[in-house]
Amino acid sequence: MKLANYLEGKWVEGKGEGIPLFNAITGEAIAEATTTGIDFGAILDYARNTGGPALRKMTFHERALMLKKLALHLTSKKELFYKLSYATGATKIDSWIDIEGGIGNLFVYASKGRRDLPNETFYVDGKPEVISKKGTFLGHHICVPLEGTAIHINAFNFPCWGMLEKIAVNFLAGMPAIVKPATVTSYLTQLMVKEIVASHILPNGALQLLCGSTGNLLDLVTGQDVITFTGSASTGRKLKSHPAILENSVRFNMEADSLNCCILGPDAVPGSEIFNLFIKEVAKEMTVKAGQKCTAIRRTIVPDNLTESAIGALQKRLATIALGDPALEGVRMGSLAGKDQVKEVKEKVMELQKSCETVFGNYDDFEVMAADKNKGAFFPAMLLYSANPLQNKAPHEIEAFGPVSTVMPYKSVADAATLARMGKGSLVGSVFTEDDSFAREIVLGTAAYHGRMVIINSRSAAENTGHGSPLPHLVHGGPGRAGGGEEMGGIRGIFHYMQRTAIQGHPTTIMHITDVYQPHADQWEDVVHPFRKYFEELKIGETLVTHKRTVTEADIVNFANISGDNFYAHMDVTSLEGTLFSSRVAHGYFVLSAAAGLFVDPKKGPVLANYGLDECRFVKPVYVGATIGVRLTVKEKIAKENKEGEIPQGIVKWQVDVYDETGETVALATILTIVAKKKG
Repeated sequence: MKLANYLEGKWVEGKGEGIPLFNAITGEAIAEATTTGIDFGAILDYARNTGGPALRKMTFHERALMLKKLALHLTSKKELFYKLSYATGATKIDSWIDIEGGIGNLFVYASKGRRDLPNETFYVDGKPEVISKKGTFLGHHICVPLEGTAIHINAFNFPCWGMLEKIAVNFLAGMPAIVKPATVTSYLTQLMVKEIVASHILPNGALQLLCGSTGNLLDLVTGQDVITFTGSASTGRKLKSHPAILENSVRFNMEADSLNCCILGPDAVPGSEIFNLFIKEVAKEMTVKAGQKCTAIRRTIVPDNLTESAIGALQKRLATIALGDPALEGVRMGSLAGKDQVKEVKEKVMELQKSCETVFGNYDDFEVMAADKNKGAFFPAMLLYSANPLQNKAPHEIEAFGPVSTVMPYKSVADAATLARMGKGSLVGSVFTEDDSFAREIVLGTAAYHGRMVIINSRSAAENTGHGSPLPHLVHGGPGRAGGGEEMGGIRGIFHYMQRTAIQGHPTTIMHITDVYQPHADQWEDVVHPFRKYFEELKIGETLVTHKRTVTEADIVNFANISGDNFYAHMDVTSLEGTLFSSRVAHGYFVLSAAAGLFVDPKKGPVLANYGLDECRFVKPVYVGATIGVRLTVKEKIAKENKEGEIPQGIVKWQVDVYDETGETVALATILTIVAKKKG
């Protein structure tokens, strides 16, 4: 049976003989994968001309809701994925990370897209820059989706998570994707794509799938495309140097396997909670996914006086982890993804054994539960020891991508940091210590060589996510050997699929482009108070100029009595010498409260509630006798997704500019209100 590719809105089989795919546990044939005969130019055109425009028409919030629907749909189908995942050699826990971890990324980006991004098709980045004396010319930045396609070339170890963690980001950014999973486990990715296609949640052209070679796909990329790669550093370098990628300055994000480290602090004596947590984590990271994780702990760095204890504890722990058929109760480590991986890991271990001592495990003599180790792709957990890791470069340069780690001792904090840096760039490093000073020294001494640093102590033991768990909220990637790229990273990640463009012009023009009020842009008044208007009726730049009030000494005293704020500058005129103030000054929050009294229309109307306050600044003292007024301007409007039974509503951001009798601004703030929409 051939695995069909999903291209140009239909399932298509490649021509000729394909690459055979096998069950990693039993060795039985599953399918063949091939993309021979595929028109790669056509699938790129389909993504660019059909999927891209459909996604770009959607706002961030609409794309986020699409991700949420997709996450809910895949959750309802997850048992299908679990059943097939066993064939990849994965245990139930391994599959949970891959399947539900991947779906979790969709949920996170669905939430962040609605919470952290505007309900627009583009993003206004940062603050405006006024670049002229009279304020008639300013600069700003916007981010818009690139008009090509994202090409994701993924690794074999996470056939579900690897796809979902990437498409969650490019879809939210407004860009279509062509997914090319590693061939050896592509059958599981294909099953998930079948369910995605059947859901009809994504617009046509948003997602395509290649089960096999990329053919001449990379020859056809342009500067509007984005390529992401997860896998070995050597393969990544070859792809990154492709002539078309270099010639067209194609964005290339690489997340490569790295020699991640875990450092035990000198305070972690054997038997202590932190020592036990360290042993548990190292053993877990060696054996989850049979060590086939880009974040797995390859280098276990321990104080030299604790080396014997650490090795003994790891030997004891690893001896309890049963290897075998992951479908069997009690089996805690499954196989590698395929026979090729077994051969490669064995070769790497043999290289390491030339300079390191084997202290646990034997690839020639190990037991497998309920399976034939000669038919399946099994490999035992192995622990090595390097006596002179500062001189022995092998464990810092050779990675066995399986259940293998090397213990290496250190004598000083500086030595521990040096060992961590010798990996030449890692996705993640972790530190187990109760000593925050040690943690600080290690983190600041090694952060430049790591994409993520995890510090674990007994205080975080119950809730920490562990060494090897990349989170969609945070950057996943690393410098140097780890590829130099960044994935996920919360909202940061979407900008990898967008073009940041500087725009310059008159503030009013920039306001009309961005739908955000800009400094010195035109303002206009209406005879109707803005608080009497529904969400749809309010226009960006619409301004209310209020009547004025004079601040009295009684105002200051009364506010102090109500608030309890008796700061000397408000209440003790005898203490002002040598301060910023020349006389009794009004509370900043009184000024803001008085401003609200000036601009609020008290009658019941479309404004439902005060939602919050942003960017409040008190820029000039307000003394007794000062007369203040307010310019209240519609700064930005954010349409909301309204729940069933909820009053239709949106969020309006208002610029509150409080000025005194000289016309100078004394306070500036952004307030947010919930404003009703018109019914029907």
